Amino acid sequence: MANFEELSKYVIAGNQAKVKELTQGLVNEGVAPLDIINQGLIAGMTIVGARFKNGEMFVPEVLMAAKSMGAGIELVKPLIAAEDMPSIGKVLLGTVKGDLHDIGKNLVGMMLESGGFTVINVGIDISPEQFVKYIKEHNPDVLAMSALLTTTMLHMKDTIELMREEGLRDKVKVIVGGAPISQDFADEVGADGFAPDAASAVDLCKKLLS
Repeated sequence: MANFEELSKYVIAGNQAKVKELTQGLVNEGVAPLDIINQGLIAGMTIVGARFKNGEMFVPEVLMAAKSMGAGIELVKPLIAAEDMPSIGKVLLGTVKGDLHDIGKNLVGMMLESGGFTVINVGIDISPEQFVKYIKEHNPDVLAMSALLTTTMLHMKDTIELMREEGLRDKVKVIVGGAPISQDFADEVGADGFAPDAASAVDLCKKLLS
């Protein structure tokens, strides 16, 4: 009997060693890899996302949970053919030019991955020109930009304007986030949406692509 509940519990607790041990156990028992991911690993992370949203869990705990989930997924991934891994969309994720913050952005990336998205995390200090280059290269459904400094926020606007000039704006949804960002600012720069936290970013991407 596959014990997904126990696996979820250790994901929530951020216990990487236990997650690996239980995941390997399920693999050895011949449990379907996608079931291990969806019913065990992601199920745990979904609870983490909800608790984080309600303020019952905090960033360090969420990062530990996400790392544990990731460790489990790494073990199972080689057993799955790429075409079987369902992806609901591709998100290009980066922090804007002049901004070197990446904890929030990486958290969003982890939550998106656990939500079923393919994530291309291009890192920090990304200029509008680089964002456009990456969009052409990867053809994402959503561009997610993060800024933590009021001085770098306006690069979001520059990026969206450059996307317009390059004829890419209609093909890609744009979402923005970070401490100084608000819905008003998102509207002002012409983004499709704003997410106040990582769990909301997942919901927002799902909504934009549905």
